[in-house]
Amino acid sequence: MTDIDLDLNAGPPLAHPIQDSLYRRMRTMHSLYYQVVDTMDLEHVNHFEREGVLPIAFSIFHYVNVHDGSFMMITGEPPIWNDEWQERVQLTIADHGKHKTVDEMVAQRIGDYDAYKDYQRAVFDRTEAYLATMDPTDFTRVLIAKPYPPMIATTYSARCAGPQGITVLDAFECWLYQHGLRHMGEIELARGLVGLGGMTS
Repeated sequence: MTDIDLDLNAGPPLAHPIQDSLYRRMRTMHSLYYQVVDTMDLEHVNHFEREGVLPIAFSIFHYVNVHDGSFMMITGEPPIWNDEWQERVQLTIADHGKHKTVDEMVAQRIGDYDAYKDYQRAVFDRTEAYLATMDPTDFTRVLIAKPYPPMIATTYSARCAGPQGITVLDAFECWLYQHGLRHMGEIELARGLVGLGGMTS
């Protein structure tokens, strides 16, 4: 078990209270993902339980890769993931699986675990740096206005958004923060299947 940084957010708060809260929550949620990969080996991550049950490899890559793509939608910066990262990480399926079935993604495996950890850190570091320095007035900028296209209309973020549509704040909250917590629940359950405990008390 690695040491948990209980002083993760001990520094001075950011001036804008919503920005500060989101920054602290994102850092804390990211710390759970670091704890996950630091307390499991590749055998745990790639463990095949049975047909219809996705491996932990799917959940951790799916969340981080969707996070990477969502950051582009928020900021306009291109994703970190590219063909070179695929060569390094050596995924069996070079896809985050958002638009795939369980049967299509059940064979997902990570080849180079250290390379995956590097990718995860690059994605999280970029998001935290952006949150720490962004102009908080940008939180109200509308990313996707109503009426939503069919692909968006059934999403969690569409349910959360206000009358104007999905804003930058909605995107950070739903696409990055809430999405990460939802998959962390899956990961905690899957850890039990490989003989490991939960992440928090």
